Amino acid sequence: MKSNMEKGVFDISEYDYKISSELIAQEPVTPRDNCRLLILQQNNKKIREGIFKDVVEFLEDGDVLVLNNTKVIKARIMGRKKSGGKIEVLVLKKKEKGIWEALVKPGKRARVNDTIIFDKGNFTAEIIDKTSGGLRILKFYPPDLEDYLINSGDVPLPPYIKKEISDFSDYQTIYAKKEGAVAAPTAGLHLTDNLIREIMAKGVKIIYITLHCGLSTFRPVKKEDIREHDIGFEWINISESASETINLAKKRGKRITVVGTTAIRTLESAAFIDDEGVAQIAPYSGETDLYIVPGYKFKIVDSIITNFHTPRSSNLILISSFYGVNAVKEAYKYAQDNSFRFFSFGDAMIIAD
Repeated sequence: MKSNMEKGVFDISEYDYKISSELIAQEPVTPRDNCRLLILQQNNKKIREGIFKDVVEFLEDGDVLVLNNTKVIKARIMGRKKSGGKIEVLVLKKKEKGIWEALVKPGKRARVNDTIIFDKGNFTAEIIDKTSGGLRILKFYPPDLEDYLINSGDVPLPPYIKKEISDFSDYQTIYAKKEGAVAAPTAGLHLTDNLIREIMAKGVKIIYITLHCGLSTFRPVKKEDIREHDIGFEWINISESASETINLAKKRGKRITVVGTTAIRTLESAAFIDDEGVAQIAPYSGETDLYIVPGYKFKIVDSIITNFHTPRSSNLILISSFYGVNAVKEAYKYAQDNSFRFFSFGDAMIIAD
C-alpha cells in the first residue's frame, strides 16, 4: 500500500488552484525585461522579489544559459463543412507533404472523409484518419500548407488570452528561428537584446536548443493519478556544439540555467551519466515524450527561469518536481497575494541557489 505522502504528490489536486481573471496577463510588459521576477532560493526556500533583468545576478563566468529557439507558426485556420458548420483547425505536426496531424474543433463534427473548406483562399482539406488521442489527420489541397499559413493563418494564442495582439512578434521570442511550434516557450519572451548582451559580457555561454511546442505544452492533466497522464511526443534537437558546451561546463562544475520547461525537457531527454559520474548531454534530433513528475532525478539542470503555469498542467508538475510541491504552492500563493501577473504574458520566476 502506498503511503499518504506518496499518494499526495501524485494526486492531480495537488497541482490545482484558483486564480482571479484579473491576474491573467493579456499583453506583455514593455520593455520585456521589466516584468516582475519572483526569486526562489533552493537552499532555504526563501522568497524575494525583483525585476526580470535581475536574472543576470544569478549567472557567472563559465555558466551556460539554455534557450529554446523554436518559432511559432500561424497554425490556426478557420473553415466550414460543406453543410455550413464552422470548423476550427489547429495544425500540429507535418506527417508528409500535404498531410498534417491537427486538432479540429468541434470534434463531433469532424468525421473521417469529411471535407473542410477554409475561409480564406481556394483551400480545402479532407479528414483521412483519426488518432487514438482524438486528433485528425488532414490531407490539404493544394498541399503547400506552409505558404497558406503564412498568408492566411492566425496566431494560436492560448484561450485565456482574450485580447487580440496587434503584433505577431509579441508572442515570439526575439531569438525564435526554427519554425514548428504552435505555442511559444513563454519564459523566453522576457529576454531582450540588451539583456542577452549583458549576460554574455559576464562570460556566460548562451546556447540554443529546439523543442517545437505542441499540444503537450498546453493540454491539462486529466488523470487523478498524474503518473497515468500521456504527455505525447514533441520534436527536439540538440546540436553537437550545444552538447559540447554543456558537457564542458558540467565537467568544470559550472551551472546550467535553463529558460523554460520545454528546454528542461529537451536537455533531460538526452542526459546520461558518464564513466566518471558526471552528467552529460548527447547530441540528439528526434521526438521526446519525457514526462517529469516528483521523484525524477534531474541530471543537467541547476537553476530554472520560468513563468507561472496554468493549474493541472504538466509544466506546473515539472517545476514542483524540481523545487518541491509545497514550496511551489507557497510561491504561487505569494505571487497571487502580491498581484503578480500569470501565464504566457505574465511575470516570471527564477529558482536558483
